[in-house]
Order: sequence, then structure tokens, then C-alpha cells
Amino acid sequence: MDIRPNHTIYINNINDKIKKEELKRSLYALFSQFGQIVDIVAMKTIKMRGQAFVVFKELAAATNALRQLQGFPFYNKPMRIQYAKTDSEVITKMKGVHGDKEKKKEKKKKPQELAANLAKKPAAGSAVPAHTPVVQVPDNPPNHILFLSNLPEETNEMMLSMLFNQFPGFKEVRLVPGKHDIAFVEFENDTQAGVAKDALQGFRITATCAMKVTFAKK
Repeated sequence: MDIRPNHTIYINNINDKIKKEELKRSLYALFSQFGQIVDIVAMKTIKMRGQAFVVFKELAAATNALRQLQGFPFYNKPMRIQYAKTDSEVITKMKGVHGDKEKKKEKKKKPQELAANLAKKPAAGSAVPAHTPVVQVPDNPPNHILFLSNLPEETNEMMLSMLFNQFPGFKEVRLVPGKHDIAFVEFENDTQAGVAKDALQGFRITATCAMKVTFAKK
């Protein structure tokens, strides 16, 4: 590939029936496991349909995401990912100077973002199962079913499946009708459920909601 690695990755072959806001949320849920995201651009113009750009704060995060998610079945279509031709220049052009100002504002928020980022670090390489001992959080006894709480209102089955199916043994996500903030995720055994639980504990699907993950009561 002759395009130099940079912070911005370009994705195409995206299912273009997905609404723009849902697409951006789903991309965020999927890609933020690799590191802090500065910006996501997805447009519904004819020229830009089925394409998106994701800008990472760290170059390593962009590289990791590109490798791990190449060909990932996103809304039933395999994603094609490459580095953007120039680092965020495309983004600046699309959004104009206003977008650039937004990005400068983004940089000022460093301390709290850093804290949020550190909390997310364990999940960074989680597509490759880590063979580390499972650290127990005060919890119910181990179970192959996980209980998720404190989920944001816009959470859907697709988002949760994308987060959890990177872990071995993932079986299914079950939402609770009428209750948007809780869900269950089933794995083949307790150990596999435990690995996913520890990696995604406190994961932020949106900036304000840190997901709580515990073993479901037997």
C-alpha cells in the first residue's frame, strides 16, 4: 500500500441504507475500542455514500483498527479500510475552517479525555484475546451470561454485538423490551464471559454513559 500511515482512516463499502446518525454512533462504538476518536465524518451525498472517515488521536490506534477490522461484516457488508490519502486534510476540506476550529477546541479538553482514555486502555487490543488472569470486580458468581447496565438510550443490538463479538465464545445479545438501559450478553462459558467483562468494564458507548458489566444472577 503506497499511502502513508496516518491518523485518519478511510472506510468504504458501507451499507448505505443506514441513517447518518446511527452510522456515526455504530462506527464510534466499533472503532473507539482501539483508542480515542477525534472525529467521524459520514456524509449521505451521492458522491460520499457508503463511505466514512474516522480520525484517531493516536497513529497506533488508527493502524490497529485498520488491521483488526479489515473486512469486518458491518451491517452485513465487509468493510474496506485504508489510510486516508492525506492526514485529515479531506476532513478539513469537507467541514471547512469551522471543522478545524472544532478540532482545536477538542484538543483543549485534554485532562478529562486522558482519564477517559486510560480507563479504556485495556480494551485497545481486545480483538486479540489477552491471556491475563481475570481480575474480579465485586460481583455475582461467575456466569456465562453478562448483565449490562447504564446503557445510553440509543443503544441497539447491532452496537452491542459489534462490541462483544470480538471476544471468543460470544453467542448473542438480548435486549430487554421497554428498558433501553439494560441488556444481557451470552457467551459459551464463564471464563470467556469474564474476559469480555473485564475488557469492556466502563466502556463509553457515548461520552456520558460508562457501561457497567457484571455476571448475571444465576
